[in-house]
Amino acid sequence: MDQIIALSDGDSTADLQKYLSTLTKDQLTTVINNGARKSKKVGAMIKGIFKGSAPDSPEGSNRRLLVYQHCIPLCESGDLQTEVAAEIIGLLMLETRTLPGTSLAKLASLFVEAIKVGKMGSGKSLELFPTVLTALSACEALSYGKGELGGGEYKKQLINSLCSSRWNPQCVIHLTTMFRDVPLSSEELQFLVEKVLRMFTKLDLQEIPPLVYQLLLLSAKGCKKQVLDGIICYFKEQDVCQEEEQKRGASLDLEVQSIPLDQLRHVEGTAILHIVFAIRLDHELGREFLKSFKTSYGDLCPFSVALLLSVARIQRYEEQVFDLLKGAIIKSFKDGQLQQGSKFLQDLLPGHCSVAQMILDTVKNSVFGWDHVTQGLVHLGFFLMDAFGPKPGPFGKTTEGSVSIARTPNQQACKLGGQVLLQGFKVHEPIRGEILDQVLNRLVTKTASPVNNYLDLFSDLVVSAPMILLESSSKVTETFDHLSYLPLTTVQGLLKAIQPLLKVSMSLKDALILVLRKAMFSSQLDGRKSAVTGFLLLLKNFKVLGSLASSQCSQAVSSSQVQVDVHARYNCAANEAFCLEILSSLRRCLGQQADVRLMLYEGFYDVLRRNSQLGSSVMQTLLSQLRRYYEPEPDLLPPVKLEPCITALGDQVYLQEPLAHLLSCTVHCLLWLQNLRQSANTYADNVEEEEEEEEEGEGYQCELQAILESMTRRMIKCELEDFELDKSAEFSTANSVGVKNNIYGVLVMGVYEVLMEHNFIKANYSRSRFEELLELFNRYHKLAEILREKSGKARVLSNKIPRSLLSLGFISTLLTVLFRDSTQSREEALSVLRSSGEFVRYAVSVAVQKIQQLEETGHTDGPDGQNADRTFRFLCDTTSVLLWRYTNIPGGVEDAGKKEKRSSLSLVCLEGLLRIFTTCQQRYPDRMAQLLASMEISEDDDEPDEGNVTEMNFFYIRQFQRALFTQLSGGEEEFNSKEAQLLVSILCVLSRQLQPSSRQFVQMITWTVKMCKETSFEDSAFSKGLLSLLFNLHVLYKSPVSLLLELCQDVHSQVGDIDQNVEVEKQSHFAIINTKTATAGALLVLSQVDKVLDEVDWLIARKKSQTSSDKSGSDEAARAAGQQDPIEKSVTLQLGTLLTALNELVQTALLPGTCTITLLRELSRTYTTLTTLVKYYIQVCASQHAALPARFEKLVKLSGSHLTPQCYSFITYAQNGEFGGGGADDKKKKKRNEVNTAPSAKLLRETKAIPNLIFSIEQYEKYLITLSKKSKVNLMQYMKLSTSRDFRINSASLDAALQEQDPGQETTVSQEAEETQEPRQKKRKQ
Repeated sequence: MDQIIALSDGDSTADLQKYLSTLTKDQLTTVINNGARKSKKVGAMIKGIFKGSAPDSPEGSNRRLLVYQHCIPLCESGDLQTEVAAEIIGLLMLETRTLPGTSLAKLASLFVEAIKVGKMGSGKSLELFPTVLTALSACEALSYGKGELGGGEYKKQLINSLCSSRWNPQCVIHLTTMFRDVPLSSEELQFLVEKVLRMFTKLDLQEIPPLVYQLLLLSAKGCKKQVLDGIICYFKEQDVCQEEEQKRGASLDLEVQSIPLDQLRHVEGTAILHIVFAIRLDHELGREFLKSFKTSYGDLCPFSVALLLSVARIQRYEEQVFDLLKGAIIKSFKDGQLQQGSKFLQDLLPGHCSVAQMILDTVKNSVFGWDHVTQGLVHLGFFLMDAFGPKPGPFGKTTEGSVSIARTPNQQACKLGGQVLLQGFKVHEPIRGEILDQVLNRLVTKTASPVNNYLDLFSDLVVSAPMILLESSSKVTETFDHLSYLPLTTVQGLLKAIQPLLKVSMSLKDALILVLRKAMFSSQLDGRKSAVTGFLLLLKNFKVLGSLASSQCSQAVSSSQVQVDVHARYNCAANEAFCLEILSSLRRCLGQQADVRLMLYEGFYDVLRRNSQLGSSVMQTLLSQLRRYYEPEPDLLPPVKLEPCITALGDQVYLQEPLAHLLSCTVHCLLWLQNLRQSANTYADNVEEEEEEEEEGEGYQCELQAILESMTRRMIKCELEDFELDKSAEFSTANSVGVKNNIYGVLVMGVYEVLMEHNFIKANYSRSRFEELLELFNRYHKLAEILREKSGKARVLSNKIPRSLLSLGFISTLLTVLFRDSTQSREEALSVLRSSGEFVRYAVSVAVQKIQQLEETGHTDGPDGQNADRTFRFLCDTTSVLLWRYTNIPGGVEDAGKKEKRSSLSLVCLEGLLRIFTTCQQRYPDRMAQLLASMEISEDDDEPDEGNVTEMNFFYIRQFQRALFTQLSGGEEEFNSKEAQLLVSILCVLSRQLQPSSRQFVQMITWTVKMCKETSFEDSAFSKGLLSLLFNLHVLYKSPVSLLLELCQDVHSQVGDIDQNVEVEKQSHFAIINTKTATAGALLVLSQVDKVLDEVDWLIARKKSQTSSDKSGSDEAARAAGQQDPIEKSVTLQLGTLLTALNELVQTALLPGTCTITLLRELSRTYTTLTTLVKYYIQVCASQHAALPARFEKLVKLSGSHLTPQCYSFITYAQNGEFGGGGADDKKKKKRNEVNTAPSAKLLRETKAIPNLIFSIEQYEKYLITLSKKSKVNLMQYMKLSTSRDFRINSASLDAALQEQDPGQETTVSQEAEETQEPRQKKRKQ
């Protein structure tokens, strides 16, 4: 070795060559081995060997090759130090270009073989391989097999051989790194990327991130989409495996894990970081990444969602990513809804991929240190809540009551945003502050639109992490400063949410009280209302020592969730002073506007329910207020002073004191405290203490009792004149006298109602007291009738009774005793009330009014109206009574009601039941079974099995079916349309509870079809309801196209043909379609056609996006040759039946107006859908060169030969106005005259529908021509070009017109105008 180095340092190369030629191959390799392992001068020695081996002589080039062949395995062996190996490889790289082609070929083969057998473990010598390949490709000719190949081709063969062989998992990363330096064509690169991606599964999990990194660097050469798709696909598969293992483990009670979850998540996190880093540097990569998700969200998975959110941190992609996710989420929800509502789609595409679930999974996965994702999650959560939150109603009004269940895609997306933020808040500490900040900011700043979604989220945050919120209490305190400027609903929601924190944070409570005191004197009415809300809430939630806990009224969020134990006794004592102080603040409100007082009266009862010790103070306050308006003289009438209850400002009169509400509040509080004392007396241990309390309560109780007794007595004696109200009084709201009388009327009616309730409870079923009650009612009723009559003249809705002051509990008790109580001892007293039909009707009407209020807002007025459990209990009780009343007393008994212009009591009961079922489905969707279970029916029927919800539901469905059948089996004159419509609506609501797969559902649909086939009543509204029910059920059972076809045939045969000479074949599948109901039926059919077209459009769009995303299409072509794709087949069949159905309708002599225009619109839409299908086949033909399916050709033939010609005939018919269904000529002329006088807007609408249809047909034909060229099939042979849209002169019409125009033209015209003007108007009215 030293010899070689010495000679190479000398000047004579000849000596060096001579010396090297004396060494044998073995000696040379030994020298290299020893030098490399022991000496640091190995570099100099190899240089010397190269210096003494001339590349142009055979001997020299062989020696050089030998050095290469020996050094490469030596460097791979791992025996050498890293620096030594690096030095050797560096020297070899420098000399590679001097090697002849044959040597390069041998070297390359050496590398390939070594890789195949897995000897390239350390990958050190692989750095040399790109240099060898580059040198090879520069060679002109190399012997290959028996012939010769150019260097470039030879290199291709090598790479092909290398990528086709088996790779050792250890050297995958080295090979990927090495290929970055190899010049590759696009095909070679694609082949290589596929090979590397296939190797992912064989690698150890920890080796994935470095490989991902190398692949991303490699993607700079091309194949960006392939690389990204491959990486995402790998992690998607790993996630699916994990999920399946967890499921398997859960079912076997074992923990089955091939890969530890945390390890997988950490690897995913690292991979995401690598990809984001690569995208930052290579914007082309970023563009490819986003492009792959724009077409379809089906490719998303939790990993790609996390990746998208990380990419969103790069500013230039932020907006694109969130728009993309927003679109994917909303589309996913819409698709889910579409599939849920159609059995046809469910059968065709069983699974639905839920983007919402992926996003929630991403939140769950982000616990494993994915800090780069969390920021994106917060942004996404707020983005969804802002974009899809509730919107302000018309004129900026907010809709009342938050929806308990998210039904529309927008509501679901908003709810998802809330879930993301809530879950993120729970698991990620660093983002909590930001989430809280943003939620509170939005509560304060979004005053114009409803913020229910943020209030719900804030409430959930408080419940899930109260102690964390206490740490940021300063933020909450800052929000308090804005309370008096916020809308009342926001303040109520905010204070309710904050309630658990107030119990454990003195500073928060003090800050709130300060703010509320200031708000008490706010110049804004809403500010003062907010103060009352806040104070009442505090009174409810700070228990005073000795208060009896009201078990019925459990707190919404109990303080046990806040893990802090405050010493109860001390706290309760302090609470008493605190509560009394608040009460003194609230007393100031009794001098403020009616709205503020009203809030106070509505809140006091709840305060007592929670905090009975405040009874005395509250009652004293109410009593002193009541005394102001009570006339203490026992003989003076009326007993109340109405003058002070109103106030005037300018020439306007306003209500100042809601007297009836004050009285109602006083009565309810009194009754509650009396009940409480009675129940307490039975359990009293300490008699003395009890007596003290009794004395204190006795004073105001006696006085109030006396006041109420006196009031009742005197109010019965009062005539309307005593209140300055009688029939001749002015009730117009246009002047101040009328407004004053209206206010007086409502106040007096309210007082009567409160006294009725009080006397009923105090009567204890005594006959004389009930007679008094009826007297009170008669006075109430008389006044109500006058108000109704007078307001009826003022064209206000007059059927409604004013909002009743009766409480929920009282109404359910009253209805139950009126209808269901058969106790002997009460019989005599109750007969007094039952004998008054008006009173019974009034009780039912008030119940329906309360139910309606509950349906619209989610709560009702009066005591317990805000308590969800109580309101639900009320629904259950009322349902039971109303159903009993409806089923046990037939409507025929109530013939007296028919003479009046109002619905019978049975109908009111039925309306109540419909409202109850609707309310329960909207507000208490999970408790429908509970509601049905509470309905008892005392008939001979088998009682339903309460365990089986479906059975029970179907039991009641049968009850209503029977009632409807009874209605329909009578004659036409006995048929009550309103009742039948209500029954159909109830069946519609109840049938939604049935599972479409259940036996009961099939029975229900069979029954509905039977009804439609056999019922022939000429009642348009009823037939509309029954057909809607049929469609709603049918869609969940199977596709409705065949049903639509039969209905269209019926409509055609009933109405007649547009050509009067054609006799339509009489056929009647459904008796419900007759001459009177055909138009309504046709409109319903067309709305259903629209839904079918929606589904078809959706399927075509889905197929289009699939075709564009996988261009390879070889398997598609193979399948097309064998059999048609199931989706394409279904689309073609649906459209085929639809075209046949429309073909029937388009020949029908429909009346002008809505029906004709709707038909024209639907035809236009059908052609647009056909055009979309044609475009899809153009795309398929362009990418796959497949033959057109025979079914599609038939569809085109059907459209061309049947539908298009008929469409043009229909257009001519619609334009000419030949609407007479087979009448004489003069009739036709009259009708045409009528049409001519139609308003111009209507004409404009009609004229717009016709050109749209013609345009759609022509577009369809235009694309058919393109498809014919692409597919080499002449599809246009079925199309007949029409002339109906061309300019045409009808010679017969022209002659007639010319004859009419004689010399006295002007006078004739004016006479005609005079003659026809009046009668024409009348005809239109008829």
